[in-house]
Amino acid sequence: MILPGKMLGLIGGGQLGRMFTIAARNMDYRVTVLDPDPLSPAAEFASGHLNTAYTHPISLEEMATTCAAVTTEFENAPAEVLIELAKRTTVRPSGNAVAIAQDREQEKGFFKAKGFPVGPFAMIKSAADIAAALKVVKLPAVLKTARFGYDGKGQARIANVGELESVLAHWKFPPSILEEFIALKLEISVVLARAADGEISVFPVAENQHVNGVLDITIAPARISTVIAAHATDIAKRLAVALDYVGVLAVEFFITHDEQLLINEIAPRPHNSGHYTIDACRSSQFEQQVRVLCGLPLGDATQHSAAVMLNLLGDIWRGPEKKTAPDWQAVLKHPGAHLHLYGKREARAGRKMGHVTVCDADLAVALKVALQIKAELQIG
Repeated sequence: MILPGKMLGLIGGGQLGRMFTIAARNMDYRVTVLDPDPLSPAAEFASGHLNTAYTHPISLEEMATTCAAVTTEFENAPAEVLIELAKRTTVRPSGNAVAIAQDREQEKGFFKAKGFPVGPFAMIKSAADIAAALKVVKLPAVLKTARFGYDGKGQARIANVGELESVLAHWKFPPSILEEFIALKLEISVVLARAADGEISVFPVAENQHVNGVLDITIAPARISTVIAAHATDIAKRLAVALDYVGVLAVEFFITHDEQLLINEIAPRPHNSGHYTIDACRSSQFEQQVRVLCGLPLGDATQHSAAVMLNLLGDIWRGPEKKTAPDWQAVLKHPGAHLHLYGKREARAGRKMGHVTVCDADLAVALKVALQIKAELQIG
């Protein structure tokens, strides 16, 4: 057990790292952030900032010798770095688990091999693979790069063979996965924490709505039956066990019109759809991340208020070079609305700049207020 006062290491310094660092600092842990961005949002709250590449040997030596434990805030952290650090200090989640999550070929292959429900998919690594892929996957479909895709990046909707060939050629044939397009009733996610001793704590299932591949609104608890919620929770827990996962894990699901659950993907870290837990649950996903990393007992994931989370993207900043922030009075005038800004200096279209969580005893009221805020901020 790593008690307060110790130094924790964080690979990656974006908004998820910022919220982890705040949770850690509130518990009197110190945090060293490793991130090449000199304006890292997490570094503003950290005890130290190693402003280098993630693979820089001197920085990794410092983390190995000064940090009692190390975690990551994004799935594209070099898995080999986590594996090497684990030889000298505690690392959670493991580099092996992160390696599976950051590569769609490994991820989908793992789901299928372990018997978890997934839609039809096929890998394409060259023009020679197209014909075989189309025997497995019917068009229309979604083409995704196997690595480094997130928030709709590295993805394309494919209607016919010509489009598939054209997109792959334009991308210069990186390893890609073709996934059959599935008509959806709903998208949901399960965020859980799994401790080193196998204890699992699961947050209520969240309902997610996306725009252009980016999460727009999360509604918690999800407006689904208790049967589906229990089934999704069970799959997520079994998946965490199958991965031998230690840390906070998010599992994204599709619900089809005939009430089937299919796993979309996993995230080996806290998740955008779990931000509501900061204001609406007894313990947040970030406090759970600290607890798991330090070997502390898991917190209570009970939700005490219904919540709707609204993402704030750089699109709503105005003026020349998007220097003018929105009028936050649209948020702050509502007593149940909580404004979270990430301290990013530059607003860009599609960039996550913050979020708002609206809490209320009544989910319908929370959703009504969130939609009012969305309209006043001219989101979407």
